[in-house]
Amino acid sequence: MSDNKFKLVLLSCCAPCSVGAIRQLADGLIPNISDFIVLFYNPNIFPESEYTKRMHEQIKYCESVGAKYAVLEYDHDAWRAAVQGLEMEPERGARCSVCFAYRFRRAVKFARENGYNAIGSVLGVSRHKNQAQVDSAAELECGNLEYIQIKWDENLRVQINRESDFYRQNYCGCE
Repeated sequence: MSDNKFKLVLLSCCAPCSVGAIRQLADGLIPNISDFIVLFYNPNIFPESEYTKRMHEQIKYCESVGAKYAVLEYDHDAWRAAVQGLEMEPERGARCSVCFAYRFRRAVKFARENGYNAIGSVLGVSRHKNQAQVDSAAELECGNLEYIQIKWDENLRVQINRESDFYRQNYCGCE
């Protein structure tokens, strides 16, 4: 963009992982971001009741700070088909790479359809994930959209989580 301002889609897995990033964006603390929306797209989460809990927590936090958000379809069967044959892969294995790519492809489609020109993510925030693996999937899938690797304020995330009553899960969500 000529003015170096980006309209960002923030791909989020859950409120506990995303709160610091959302607060930084909502407070205008990330340079070159003119607008953002939090995208909850997590067909990997199972069972659906777990997905619903995480979705509601994400919505609750976004609304509390006035952040725009979108929730996309929950199609766990399509996700299972995408990772078929990788079910026995360990955490941070090949299945995670395929899962990240699958979710970034859908985020890119959403961004293009809605006038956003950049993608960011908190998918690597969890101790269960590998940020380099997330970044590789994003770089592969973003095409002509800018992938912005933002250094999120971990201390802010921890502080907000300590002050909150979020539902917290103890696994990444995948079946």
